[in-house]
Amino acid sequence: MVYPHTYAWGQRKLGEVAEFNPRSVLPISFEYVDLESVVGTSLISHRTESKNTAPSRAQRLAKKGDVFFQTVRPYQQNNYLFDLPHENFVFSTGYAQLRPNIDSYYLLCLLQEDKFVARVLDNCTGTSYPAINSTILSEIEIYASGDTAEQTAIGEFFHTLDTTITLHQRKLDGLRELKRGYLQLMFPQAGERVPKVRFSGFNGEWVERELGEVADIIGGGTPSTSNDTYWNGDIDWYAPAEIGEQIYLGGSIRRITELGLRDSSAKILPIGTILFTSRAGIGNTAILTKSGATNQGFQSIVPHDNELDSYFIFSRTHELKKYGETVGAGSTFVEVSGKQMARMPILIPQISEQGAIGEFFKNFDEQITTQTEKLEQLRQLKAAFLQRMFI
Repeated sequence: MVYPHTYAWGQRKLGEVAEFNPRSVLPISFEYVDLESVVGTSLISHRTESKNTAPSRAQRLAKKGDVFFQTVRPYQQNNYLFDLPHENFVFSTGYAQLRPNIDSYYLLCLLQEDKFVARVLDNCTGTSYPAINSTILSEIEIYASGDTAEQTAIGEFFHTLDTTITLHQRKLDGLRELKRGYLQLMFPQAGERVPKVRFSGFNGEWVERELGEVADIIGGGTPSTSNDTYWNGDIDWYAPAEIGEQIYLGGSIRRITELGLRDSSAKILPIGTILFTSRAGIGNTAILTKSGATNQGFQSIVPHDNELDSYFIFSRTHELKKYGETVGAGSTFVEVSGKQMARMPILIPQISEQGAIGEFFKNFDEQITTQTEKLEQLRQLKAAFLQRMFI
């Protein structure tokens, strides 16, 4: 059924605007799409399968314009509009296949809207892997425009927005991949003492030192939480949960007083310290832009002047993490001690080369941060439009 141009917005069951799981005959060979193949609204992978050896869940033969809705853990909102010019893509039964009789991209937008997802979750069964079957899904009502021109306009708007988001995501992925490549090239690999790529003017082998020779490794502590005079002071005091994707930290959630600092094992860490989580997720790092302290979940690295560059060692977070996870011990949770971190062998060049390498990766990380922020702004913009343009 196609609604007349003058039809107002109104409630419709999903099964009234799309045919669910249309019957089809699978080709002998096809491209299989499972639940890991769609992220967001993008198809990121598929694999070739034959009809005789494919998983039993490979049953939904795609036709251009079909919308595939993730019925397992639908809160992930990994739903896809099939717009490829191929007739040999088969999706898992982990998706409900919807063949719309309204604008396809408009329908995809309706399925991505938070209020719709909430209604789906209300009808799911299961806790660890909430899921909804196609019959129940088809009965859920949507509030949709009956004006085909309006449907198309809204669909095109969000298609343009999604295309922009995809392009920005690809740029971010490219920057991250390029950084990984430079990390391989600009630091010596196992058994080597010279990197493959080097800035002009630097030569000679890098020297192996223990981390504790070129930096102080400092733990933290927690003042008694029952003593109010220890808390809400002027000293930043970090917990591991505060160390996320950000590079720099200049303010903590909680703060302690001078008295709290004195009466605990917490220590003041200077600007340029690399906070390093030592338990319950070893190896998360950030650089202090303001002096502060930490709880006991850290073994922070305070570089010695003219011996270790802060951003140089921060750029080797992956090595620090790998070492900490390897030597750490514990029954309840793995933890690495300050003495263990101090013994970590590390190859380093002269301080001027460290500074050049650190500056290079600092600029790289700034580009990644900027691109990440742009992508997040676009996603928030899309979420806002979905809320405003659908009732």
